Amino acid sequence: MTIYLPELTADKALFPDLKQALEDPDGLLAMGGDLSPQRIINAYRNGIFPWFSDNEPILWWSPSKRAIIKPERCHISNSMKKLLKKNTFTVTINHAFAEVIMLCAEPRKSQAETWITETMIDAYIALHKQGFAHSVEVWLEGKLVGGLYGVCVGTLFCGESMFSKVSNSSKVAFIALNQHMSRFQGALIDCQMHTAHLNSLGVEEQPRKLFIHYLQQYREQKINKGCWDRQQILVKEKMAEIGDF
Repeated sequence: MTIYLPELTADKALFPDLKQALEDPDGLLAMGGDLSPQRIINAYRNGIFPWFSDNEPILWWSPSKRAIIKPERCHISNSMKKLLKKNTFTVTINHAFAEVIMLCAEPRKSQAETWITETMIDAYIALHKQGFAHSVEVWLEGKLVGGLYGVCVGTLFCGESMFSKVSNSSKVAFIALNQHMSRFQGALIDCQMHTAHLNSLGVEEQPRKLFIHYLQQYREQKINKGCWDRQQILVKEKMAEIGDF
């Protein structure tokens, strides 16, 4: 079956209307362009993200459903509460962005390859240096054992990937992100694709239309000052809940 995809022009602000996204594969919208900070930020501001493998053109996506969570609704299981109460891990913000993305890029046991190519790594490190991309690091006895990274657009955090070297460390990173966003009046976390792992943490799958509705509100807001300063944070075993979407 032949698939027609619009090819992006040199104008870094222009993307096709989301209504043109394919149903199969779900959300595939366009190809080409580049991974300059300006183009990537414009993509996120419009509910689009890059995702492709080596030896493929750059592909841009906006799935029909989006995995999202309001920070205050992060679910902490009883076993995680017990773990957090022990203060086994140290958690930091923006202490080791390059290391986090490179560890996220390592193929999983169930994967033959990674979609976080060297080109993607370079692009997101550039975004980090410009203050758009951020990381959460989880340390155990001075060793980086878990973490995640993503891009902040207004009061919306667009999560890209996470990794875990010891049991539950990626969950600690995700809970830490939610609590940190909540403290600084962050409004929403976009996890892109729904998984059982994310579902256990309270992430819900919602229609793209609702996600875009939130995005258009939150992309123009400013997150509280100091949110992405390089810092160590305390992760609590409890967090307040709010109403449904």
